[in-house]
Amino acid sequence: MSRTIYLLFFILLRELFIISPLVEASVPVNKLTMTCEHCNESVKCTEPITTDCPLPSEGKRNHCFVLWKLESNASATITMKGCFLNNEDCYNKSECIAKSHTPNNKLLFCCCEGNMCNQNFTWEPEPTPPPLAHEPIVEEHFPLKLVISISVGILVIVFVVAVYWYYSRRKPAFNEIPSEDASLTVPTMSFSGLRPIQLIEIKARGRFGAVWKATYKTEEVAVKIFPVQDKQSWMTEQEIYKLPHMDHPNVLHFIGAEKHSENMQVDYWLITDYHERGSLCDFLKAHTLNWSELCGVVETMARGLMHLHEEVPAKNGMKAKPSIAHRDFKSKNVLLKSNLTVCIADFGLALVFEPGKSCGDTHGQVGTRRYMAPEVLEGAINFTPDAFLRIDMYACGLVLWELVSRCTVQDGPIAEYRLPFEEEVGQHPSLEDMQESVVQRKVRPTIPQTWRNHPGLSALCDTMEECWDHDAEARLSASCFESVRMMSSYLQRC
Repeated sequence: MSRTIYLLFFILLRELFIISPLVEASVPVNKLTMTCEHCNESVKCTEPITTDCPLPSEGKRNHCFVLWKLESNASATITMKGCFLNNEDCYNKSECIAKSHTPNNKLLFCCCEGNMCNQNFTWEPEPTPPPLAHEPIVEEHFPLKLVISISVGILVIVFVVAVYWYYSRRKPAFNEIPSEDASLTVPTMSFSGLRPIQLIEIKARGRFGAVWKATYKTEEVAVKIFPVQDKQSWMTEQEIYKLPHMDHPNVLHFIGAEKHSENMQVDYWLITDYHERGSLCDFLKAHTLNWSELCGVVETMARGLMHLHEEVPAKNGMKAKPSIAHRDFKSKNVLLKSNLTVCIADFGLALVFEPGKSCGDTHGQVGTRRYMAPEVLEGAINFTPDAFLRIDMYACGLVLWELVSRCTVQDGPIAEYRLPFEEEVGQHPSLEDMQESVVQRKVRPTIPQTWRNHPGLSALCDTMEECWDHDAEARLSASCFESVRMMSSYLQRC
């Protein structure tokens, strides 16, 4: 064992076993310790030196000590010698004698008072007194500890029974959807039985939960699992997916929702189609798009967002679909299908605008900071349906910028993928960073001239600028976004 280990052991021994409470006491003159033999890793203990002990504070004493190892042949190997400050166990000991009955790791320690008293040292273990005959050894505080243990056990049992009784009285039936707020609209869904779903692996983590790849019967599905505190987001997403006319090729296909309860822990599951390519953001990090692929993504994204924003009248016995604002539109919430078309997902913050009804007192400053429109960052939203829809359009312009930045038809080399404003505010901007850049300085992501050299990319650059206009009223509306779809179809033939 190295001397460093001995040193650490000595410090531990001193802290745990040797040092007793410090007490002030007068020091006899003949016991005053001023010098001790000294050795350690730097000074060989075969050739110790004399060292002066530091002057102790009033009421404290100096001592000398020896730390040595007891070898198998009963010889001693000195590890350390030196001065030792104020230990009551060392008081009035003129000789350095270790009293430990059993050496700890074959290490022994002794201390003494008086100049150079640690020149000589010895081990004189104190004998262990035998137990008294016919008298059992009883721990002094056994009755008290027994009473405490029994009392704690009884309290724990009472608490568990009380919790179980309260939970069983309060908890609804297993597959019933509880509601803390009577005003919440519970989707009219059947929870009579849970689907035989096997979770495989976590694919993503978001604001409201983790998304799992899973299997349902013979098909792959995605399962978004919400913790109990995010139940409202789970219910909001269901409400959006269950609206009339929401079965659209560019909106993520909804399969079902379930409540899972196990060991008094409740999770809420949202089951949808699974898309192996993942989000547009993740795809663009590792891949580029040619012109045809870019047009397909832009066109289907435009169709999906337009479908969300527009009202669909009642037809074929189905009720009308109201207008919907996503409120967290970004490349992470646009999923890429295997055929390189897209669908829009994640409606946990979405707002539904029923005809003739107000927007209510919803919180306006929600979403992802990087994609927040200037009026959201300022907290100056006009609480009308059209105002919320134009907030989505601002974010759509930023996603268009991400797409164009990874298109291969631009002149020059393709840059590494970057998030919008990453160059200006970094990867983790604060709200204040975004307010300063977007609101005060009116900064937008840079559009290089190399993008303008291609007629199709140039048209998309004009579109993104119209989308992220500082004046919300000047932005493209959902109905005008139809022109983007028409434009991309035309340019695809160029």
